[in-house]
Amino acid sequence: MDYIDRIVAVRIDGDDTQRSLGTKLGISYSQWARYERRANEMPIRYLIRFCQHYGVSADYILGLGRDMKWPRG
Repeated sequence: MDYIDRIVAVRIDGDDTQRSLGTKLGISYSQWARYERRANEMPIRYLIRFCQHYGVSADYILGLGRDMKWPRG
């Protein structure tokens, strides 16, 4: 599982669509969809906003932490 797979899983588990998440993060739906399709690399500022929004660590998303379980609030 790579970081995009984790981002998509967290978004879906959070009951957000690409459109609703884009609105919450202050970017367009089409731009967010390009990140999830791997057409564009996600800038770190959006990764940070994503992690803050869902209360998940960037280490988890990037696959760097020892505890690779997603903490379900």
